[in-house]
Amino acid sequence: MSEIPVYLFLGFLDGGKTKFIHDTLCDERFQTDERTLCILFEDGEEELDTSQYKHGDRVTVVVAEGKETLTRKFLEDSLKSSRAERVMIEYNGMWLLQELAAVLPRNWQIYQIMMFADAESFVSYNNNMRQLVYDKLNSAEVVFFNRCDKDTDKMPLHSIVRGVSRRTGIVYEYKDGTIENDTIEDPLPYDMEAPVVEVADDDFGLLYLDAMEKPENYDGKTVQFKALVARNPKLPKGSFVGGRFVMACCAQDIQYAGFMCRWQKADTLKNKGWYIVTAKVRAEKDRLFNGETGPIFYVEDVKPAKKPDEETVTLY
Repeated sequence: MSEIPVYLFLGFLDGGKTKFIHDTLCDERFQTDERTLCILFEDGEEELDTSQYKHGDRVTVVVAEGKETLTRKFLEDSLKSSRAERVMIEYNGMWLLQELAAVLPRNWQIYQIMMFADAESFVSYNNNMRQLVYDKLNSAEVVFFNRCDKDTDKMPLHSIVRGVSRRTGIVYEYKDGTIENDTIEDPLPYDMEAPVVEVADDDFGLLYLDAMEKPENYDGKTVQFKALVARNPKLPKGSFVGGRFVMACCAQDIQYAGFMCRWQKADTLKNKGWYIVTAKVRAEKDRLFNGETGPIFYVEDVKPAKKPDEETVTLY
């Protein structure tokens, strides 16, 4: 069974998803003789007119109304009837991505995920529907903020995205059609050039997010942080996990996140005990990271510590 590339467009109603799909289909670089299936799970004001495309006769547009259409059979039947070789999906912003993942045919492979948002209403969406916003930002490779003007305050938009991911690209599109890449720098709240990088209790979430995404930046650094130690017989001898409970978007999303720590005296630590951990970080390839490179903490010192005022930290 041949692989079907899928281009996924995320965002809320009137965020600019359909317009971007239209512009993409008009782009000469995308205008090939491959058959394309466009599935719109959100019926907005914009419409796709296949007569405007160079190979419009090879573009099939399906408007899927209602969540009852979000089934594997519907997707497979749509592909079969269109005989498409690639798929573009405009996903409903009010649905969680895991619902799409659960019904996606096995040979459909996500090639690219982009998110679109109205710069004027995005902060309000985040304040009122944080879980849905987080759900989309957590997977998007790039976020386009549409309808910007010279008075648009970019910092709140930037901060919301960076609170979820430090690697997602951010693009601002102005009302005159010009675009601008985000250039706002994110200074870390701890000194990466210090002999010992001391991480405050409230900043563990940022340390975890940054070190897991950019382990090479921490290679060779000595880091000190307060951790809730987790020990388990399944861990390699001389190892423990030092971490915290973190909240990504809401109370229902709280989970333990920690670093693999190597220390010969690991068995002397109390499981679920609080400690100040000082360790040298090495960026290494390990099965823990599915063969990719990640941070391993080689412990130099461990001291008992008081439980912090707030046991749970945020990632933003």
